[in-house]
Amino acid sequence: MALKSLDLICFPGAPNLPIFAAQEKGFFEEAGVVASHETTPSSVYQAENLVSGNFQIAGTAIDNVVAYQEGQGVAKLDKEPDLFAFMGATQIELAFVVAPEVETFDDLKGKTLALDALATGFAFVLYRMLDNAGLTKDDYELVPVGATPDRWKSVEDGTHAGTLTIEPFTSMALAKGFRVLESSLDTFDDYQGGSFAASRAWAEENEGALLGYIIGYLKGLAWTLNEANYQEASELLLKRMPAINPKAIDKVMGKLLNPRSGLTPLGKINMKGFQTVLELRSQYVDQKAPLNDPGKYIDLSFYEKALKAL
Repeated sequence: MALKSLDLICFPGAPNLPIFAAQEKGFFEEAGVVASHETTPSSVYQAENLVSGNFQIAGTAIDNVVAYQEGQGVAKLDKEPDLFAFMGATQIELAFVVAPEVETFDDLKGKTLALDALATGFAFVLYRMLDNAGLTKDDYELVPVGATPDRWKSVEDGTHAGTLTIEPFTSMALAKGFRVLESSLDTFDDYQGGSFAASRAWAEENEGALLGYIIGYLKGLAWTLNEANYQEASELLLKRMPAINPKAIDKVMGKLLNPRSGLTPLGKINMKGFQTVLELRSQYVDQKAPLNDPGKYIDLSFYEKALKAL
């Protein structure tokens, strides 16, 4: 039986390790698919190419799914999106990394801060941090820069004073003397960060391929979370993300393997955390009514079929 090809587009970061594992260990092929993997330079690029069909599956902030289904995304789409999240990836720790001279939130006044996009993804997490610190929109300027590597570079080279990062970029920043002003773990008790998304039309027409992806990923996730594979998993992450300093790998892996800051066991979606996502979007984007219907953006039926197959 011929293997079905899948093109994935994900944000760069350590949470992609289960995908790397599934590719290296043949878990995708065992489930009947061949999965290629590309990292996206920005959420705009990702949304445009996912909706147009250039990619079938995206690893993305679950807020991006909500944004585009609500018509609030910034990408120029060639058709109406019909995106849905079918599996969780990580609750994620978002670290507000700032320049060494920034010691308090007050030190951000008059400075620029880098985001992927200003009204999608994790932007609202930073808004809440700034609001909680008593800053107003007049105190700082937000600039869309793109995915984490570009945002971190813009802070590292002094173009911007701060940005949100995930691992391994947080550890890379700390190693160079930058500081974390606040972590999303301090801001929220529950926050659903990463998810996997696809087009509903594509999923209905390609159920076997989607189930194959989910099964392969979950096998890669189980392998990654198995303590017996820690050393090999660390080496694989270093191989696939050579920018990580080997001296920092234990810290990166520690964050990744902690379900509160990293990978979610069994790829579950934290529904309380997703409610936080909806509340943030309802607060920071003008809405006719608060967003409170998770079923509009999530369909776990494929995930549940894959679990039964496993």
